[in-house]
Amino acid sequence: MLKRVYAVTSLLESKGEILILLRSERVSTYQGKWGGISGAVDEGRTPDEQALLEIREESGLSVEDVELIGKGDPLVFDDETLGLRKAVYPYLFHVKDRSKIKIDWEHKAMRWIEPGDIDNYETMPKLKEILERVLPPK
Repeated sequence: MLKRVYAVTSLLESKGEILILLRSERVSTYQGKWGGISGAVDEGRTPDEQALLEIREESGLSVEDVELIGKGDPLVFDDETLGLRKAVYPYLFHVKDRSKIKIDWEHKAMRWIEPGDIDNYETMPKLKEILERVLPPK
């Protein structure tokens, strides 16, 4: 039986581009994969609260530095390699000043990309689907 995990993935947007981050060897999962700002939802915290906490921890941005522009329905999928059934709450935040971003130890690189270029990167599972859930319709 798969262990249930609730997580958030926040994508940051600026000037029509999204920020993807390369996960370091120091994290417990998906090392060397590109992703958004992610983390498990801590007990006693809502997904909304967790998303803002992860943004602060992983990018150095405060609540005042970002604006929520998209929130999607949770994406539920099985990650057999980790033995998990994940429910990921997707978010899209606009970054007011992207020069303020300072990534932490969880990531070793960051890159601003056009949303349509996501297929060119080796990403965490379901990152494209998470992105599609929060992007405004064209």
